[in-house]
Amino acid sequence: MIYDIAVIGAGSMGLSAGYYLSKAGKTVALIDSNDPPHSEGSHHGETRIIRHAYGEGAAYVPLALRSQELWNDLNQTFNQDIFHQTGVLNIGGDNSVFLQNVIQSVRQYRLQAEILSAKQINSRWHGFRLPDHLMGVYETNSGVLMSEKVLQSYRDLATALGASFYTNAYIHHLDVTNQHITIQLSSDTIKAKQLIITAGKGTNQILSLLGYELPLFPVRKTFSWFKTDESIYHSDAFPAWSFDNGNEKYYGFPSIDNAGIKIGRHDGGHPVKADEALKTFGTYREDKEDVSQFVHRYMSPNIQHSQGKVCTYTNTPDGDFIIDRLPNYQHVLVACGFSGHGFKFSSAVGELLSQLAIRGETSLDISPFSLNRFV
Repeated sequence: MIYDIAVIGAGSMGLSAGYYLSKAGKTVALIDSNDPPHSEGSHHGETRIIRHAYGEGAAYVPLALRSQELWNDLNQTFNQDIFHQTGVLNIGGDNSVFLQNVIQSVRQYRLQAEILSAKQINSRWHGFRLPDHLMGVYETNSGVLMSEKVLQSYRDLATALGASFYTNAYIHHLDVTNQHITIQLSSDTIKAKQLIITAGKGTNQILSLLGYELPLFPVRKTFSWFKTDESIYHSDAFPAWSFDNGNEKYYGFPSIDNAGIKIGRHDGGHPVKADEALKTFGTYREDKEDVSQFVHRYMSPNIQHSQGKVCTYTNTPDGDFIIDRLPNYQHVLVACGFSGHGFKFSSAVGELLSQLAIRGETSLDISPFSLNRFV
């Protein structure tokens, strides 16, 4: 059998692409070195934030809004609590570039949002105690995605539509000709007409089989949960949030299903090699210390650390995504470098990859994610 499309890397983007390709009637093989959903990539830890007003630049807003439409569709299709509309509070100083970009996004796209002072924030959500020099933009229609439920939903739906999965699979050889792609696994040989590479931190390992290397920098990251007063921090009463004062960047979640609040630091981290096992939480002092200091300074000194986990960011030099055809291989697509802020977009990225593979063009402009910017 020759598949229409093979997807190497069945994580957030790969599973989404596999679902939308299968939904379009294409035969799909999804290949992963683990058995998704798993804890070796960037999608575990239960939750991810989706923001519409985007501090990383207004160019992301159409992608965020389309992603939200698709998350709503998936939620309805699979009848799961995939999305919680908690709202998202973006916090920073009045000179924060991040916050100014958020405000620009709100105005340009007429998003539903409120600009609030620190005093107003502290009054509305008693779980915050922000100093006066900070302010916030509260997006009412944004919220929290249940990341592992999302991946399992995509996998189940793709399987029901006929997609084939090759898990715990190591790729020994990759051959690309004008006719087809041949992927040699330990015990299988897969042939396909097109290839999509969505392999996260392992992207360059796959691309090296074709003589390519992209400017990708895997980083070990951590996130933590804290025991809280549910009457203050439960998702029915408290928003998800992002914090950027220029010198430090954090993000956090309300307590969902009484799990406690979850907080991570977006900047920093320790570089890792693609094939390197992540060091366990607590290996470095800052794993627990950074987020604990943040909580005690800006939320409450009485909140106690509960547990922590590790994950991976795969960063590009500019923090923006790569979604493009591989030069000289027009039937090989690559999507990578999501730099710790990509999960929220994975529904739309999967749709865009399916469009690119099927008809050679996309419904949204993906030129900002071209490989040309690194040439």
